[in-house]
Amino acid sequence: MQASPFDSVTPSTEPVAVHSSSAGSGGEPPADAAATRRRRRRWPLVAVVAALSLAVAGGVSAAVVEQLRKDVTIDVDGRLTTVTTYADTVDDVLAEEGVRVGDNDEVTPAVDDELRDGAVVEVRYGRELTVEADGEREDVWVAALDADEALEELADRAEQIRLLPSRSAERAVLPIRLDADQPVTLVVGGKSSVVDDGAVTLAELLAAEGVEIDADDRVHVEQVDPPRAGEPSVRVVVQIVDTEKVVRTKKIDFDTVTKTDPDRYADQGSTVATQGRPGERTITWRVTRVDGEVTKREKVSSKVTTKPVDRVVVKGTKERPAPEPAPQPTESSSSSSSSSSSSSGSTSSSSSGSTSGGSAPSGSVWAALAECESGGDPTTNTGNGYYGMYQFSLSTWQAVGGTGLPSDASAAEQTKRAQILQSRAGWGQWPHCAAKLGLL
Repeated sequence: MQASPFDSVTPSTEPVAVHSSSAGSGGEPPADAAATRRRRRRWPLVAVVAALSLAVAGGVSAAVVEQLRKDVTIDVDGRLTTVTTYADTVDDVLAEEGVRVGDNDEVTPAVDDELRDGAVVEVRYGRELTVEADGEREDVWVAALDADEALEELADRAEQIRLLPSRSAERAVLPIRLDADQPVTLVVGGKSSVVDDGAVTLAELLAAEGVEIDADDRVHVEQVDPPRAGEPSVRVVVQIVDTEKVVRTKKIDFDTVTKTDPDRYADQGSTVATQGRPGERTITWRVTRVDGEVTKREKVSSKVTTKPVDRVVVKGTKERPAPEPAPQPTESSSSSSSSSSSSSGSTSSSSSGSTSGGSAPSGSVWAALAECESGGDPTTNTGNGYYGMYQFSLSTWQAVGGTGLPSDASAAEQTKRAQILQSRAGWGQWPHCAAKLGLL
């Protein structure tokens, strides 16, 4: 017998994730079973030869023998060959031509059917494919010519059905051709193009189109309804997946803390001892983009990289002593004062230079007091509620007859009002400086 045209026919596969049930796709039946099959399948040819010999010897008409001959077309995964045979069944002619089938392969007509002249025997090798049906994955056996036919057979399993290739870092392998009869659509990173030759494997298509993928990228094959006849019904989708770390900073507001100072007068108001400074928090995210669109954002870390500094406000709690009431002049002192005023040769210098009896001190003492309180500057306005050379509060200034702001009055006017205050309430109105000058 001559070499069979199917001796080299095997399923159109790639080296990864290919599982065929037939011996023709890589599997071998048990030795005993193969031997039995060979004996069973080859007897028709031997019988025909014997019959021909008997016919010739017995003078049987050649027309009778001619009726036993059949011209048959065998289609093995799309590869067509026409053969002449005297086989009785489909199984016999496949055995004669060396085409072996297994449990997951499909043969039409059935292997036990009678073989007729002019018949087309179709063999489809089964392949194990990974399918995503409505988001769920499973491995199934499909006997189909190409991915288009496989998806058509699987369409009743779910609303959305996809073929998922087996993957390595930079390789995607599908053990079946894409579309033996039509072009296919290729979508990479959201951009579509049409590839005219669909009768190739997935790996061949990507290589021919120069599409490089990495381990993160997603690849699937799906079926679509073409808008017009002849347009692609199979779509290969390559989704470009990028994952990166993104660092963001966030300001942390500072707090305001109020502290009390027992040595500071309450009517002096508050003062800022420490300026507040905001802190900073650093947050790291892992961001996943598919075809440029963010699909997932995962927080990796969050930590304070700069601590905030509290704003510290100091508030005094010490109460100022109440001003002493002005002494009421007695009748005798009034007479004495009148007498003193009318006496010839008398002067007022003795009272202005004396510090006894609550009278004002000499000018040098007031100058020293002003220097201690404000540096001697009559225009002093510190912004804390105290004004002028002697640091009057506005209420005290008004109580001793002052008008406007003390810092707007002349130095002489301020000294005059300070002397009135001292005469009424004593040197305790200036506790720190008076003690420093030895007046208390």
